[in-house]
Amino acid sequence: MPLNRRKFLKRSAVTGAGVALAGAAAAPAAQASSGAQAKKGPKRYALTVMGTTDLHGHVFNWDYFKDAEYTDSARNAMGLARISTLVNQVRKEKGHCNTLLLDAGDTIQGTPLTYYYAKVDPITAKGGPVHPMAQAMNAIGYDAAALGNHEFNYGIETLRKFESQCHFPLLGANALDARTQRPAFPPYFIKRFKVPGAPPVKVAVLGLTNPGIAIWDKAYVQGKLTFPGLEEQAAKWVPKLRSMGADVVVVSAHSGVSGTSSYGDQLPYVENAAADVARRVPGIDAILVGHAHVEIPELKVTNEHTGRTVVLSEPLCYGERLTLFDIELAFEKGRWQVESVAASLRNADTVADDPKITRLLSDEHAVVVKYVNQVVGRATDTLTTVEARYKDAPIIDLITKVQEDVVKAALAGTEYASLPVIAQASPFSRTSEIPAGEVTIRDLSSLYVYDNTLVAKLMTGAQIRAYLEYSAEYFVQTAAGAAVDVEKLTNANGRPDYNYDYVSGLRYDIDIAQAAGSRIKNLTYAGAPLDDARQFVLAVNNYRANCGGAFPYVASAKELWSESTEIRTRIAEWVTAKGVLDPKDFASADWKLTRNGTPVF
Repeated sequence: MPLNRRKFLKRSAVTGAGVALAGAAAAPAAQASSGAQAKKGPKRYALTVMGTTDLHGHVFNWDYFKDAEYTDSARNAMGLARISTLVNQVRKEKGHCNTLLLDAGDTIQGTPLTYYYAKVDPITAKGGPVHPMAQAMNAIGYDAAALGNHEFNYGIETLRKFESQCHFPLLGANALDARTQRPAFPPYFIKRFKVPGAPPVKVAVLGLTNPGIAIWDKAYVQGKLTFPGLEEQAAKWVPKLRSMGADVVVVSAHSGVSGTSSYGDQLPYVENAAADVARRVPGIDAILVGHAHVEIPELKVTNEHTGRTVVLSEPLCYGERLTLFDIELAFEKGRWQVESVAASLRNADTVADDPKITRLLSDEHAVVVKYVNQVVGRATDTLTTVEARYKDAPIIDLITKVQEDVVKAALAGTEYASLPVIAQASPFSRTSEIPAGEVTIRDLSSLYVYDNTLVAKLMTGAQIRAYLEYSAEYFVQTAAGAAVDVEKLTNANGRPDYNYDYVSGLRYDIDIAQAAGSRIKNLTYAGAPLDDARQFVLAVNNYRANCGGAFPYVASAKELWSESTEIRTRIAEWVTAKGVLDPKDFASADWKLTRNGTPVF
C-alpha cells in the first residue's frame, strides 16, 4: 500500500447545545443483575465508564525522538493501540453495551506524528488526510472527548477540521463564543442504556476545558472564544442535566486536582479545579481528570452541599493507563439511584498493540518516521541536556542563539533595532542528545518538544532582574558546605523543569545558599553591572509571553513582534543553513550556581 495514500472517514455533524444518543441494547451482564434479584429487591444495573487523557498524539508505543520502541525505568508502555486492546478486554468482561469510553483532552499535539499532520501534510489542506488521532479514536469507538488546552495550539481551523473528522463530539461547556457567550462546542453528551424490565439508565457527560487557553493560545482565540471557570460552568450545567433526567452525571475535565494555577493573577479562574468542582458543585457522580499528567487511581471528594462522595480518577498520560469507573445503580421509588462508584486503572504495559490499529495507521507512522530521520547537518560535538537543569549547557544556548538571531532579523530596520536582544529557554528534557555526526530533525525535535512560537517583548533591566529571581526559585535552598545531591537540587515546591529559564546575553550567579528572592548575584551586561533602566528585547516563547509559569512582567510587557512558525522549525532552519553545528557558534557561559560566592560545580 503506498505511503501517500489518503484515508477518508465519514464526517460527524456535531451541532446544538449537546449531543444525545439513544438506546444501547441490554447485555447479558445487565440481564443477570436484574433477574432473580428483582423478586427480593430493587432492580440493579452496572455501568463501566472508561477514560483516557493527555494522549498527546501517541498512537503507538514508539519514541519518535529516539527512533525506537518507547521504554522508561518503570517499564511503561503507551499509545492508543495498547488502549484499544484494554478497551476490548473491558467490553468483553462487562458487555460492550454496558460501557462508555471518554477522553479528557490534549489529543492533537505532542509528537512528530501530530505535528506532521498539522503542519507538513496538514489535515486542513484541500483533499488533505484524516488526522491519525481521529482515525484511531473512531476505530476504538470513543463516545466523547473533552477539549484540552493543546487542542488550540494549531489554531481554530485545525481544531474544527479535526472535530469534523471525529465520529464523537468534542465537549467544552466553558468554551464560549466571544460575541454571543453561547457554547462554541457541545457542552454535554447523553447516552441511554437499556435495561430489561426497567426504564433506561440515562448517563450525561459534561465536558470542561482549561481557562488558561485564553492566555496560552491568546493569538488564536482572543476576540473569538472565551473560557470561563470550570466550577462556574459546572454549576450552570449539572442542574440542567439533572433536570433533563440524567441518572448519572460524569464530568470529563481537562483540569488537575491541586487547586493551583500557573498563570498567576492573569485570570480569575483556577487552572487545576477538578477537585473544587467535585467539592462545590452538587449532582456529580464521577470526574475523569486530565491536564496534570499525574496518576490518580481513585480520589474521593465529599461534596460540601450534599455530603455525597464524588469519585475522581486520572489515568497516566500518553495512553499509559486506562481509568475504569464502575458504577452500580438501583431502581428505587420510580428512578435509578447511584449506589456506588469505584475507580481503578488498567495498565497498557500488560497488553500488546491491537492489530486493527496497527493496520489502520502503519502507513502514517512510517511517513513520519522517515520525516524525522531527515539529516539537516553535522555536529562537531555531542550535545546533551543531562545536566542542563543545574549547569549552563551549550545545547540550551543553541535555542537562545536561534531565538536571538530570528528576533534581530525581524526587528531590523525598526525603531527597536538598536536595542540588545536577549533570550530565554528552558531545559525541557533531561534525556535529549544531539550526537556528534549527522543531525536529524528528530534530534532537534527532542531538544524542543513543544510547539511554541516566538515573541519579542520590551523589558527593562529591573524587570529582567525580577524575572531571573523568580526563575531561580526552581532550586532548593542548599547551605554552603552541605552535600549536593543533583537529584534533589531542583524542582523546589514542585516547579517543573519547563518553568526554569536560562536568559542569554547576561552574566549572573545563582546563590542557592540564599533564600528565594535573594539569589541573583553579580548580574552584568556587556561587562558592567546591569542598569535597571536599560531597555532590552526579550526573545521568549509564546507560552511564557502569555504568562505560562507566572513569570513576572513578561505578560504585560509591550509586544514588539511575534510569529506563527514554531521555534523547533527555526532551530532546524538555523542548523540547515549552517550545515555544521559547532558549539563555538552558539555556546556561551551565562550563569552558574554558587553558594556564598563559591561555585557549586
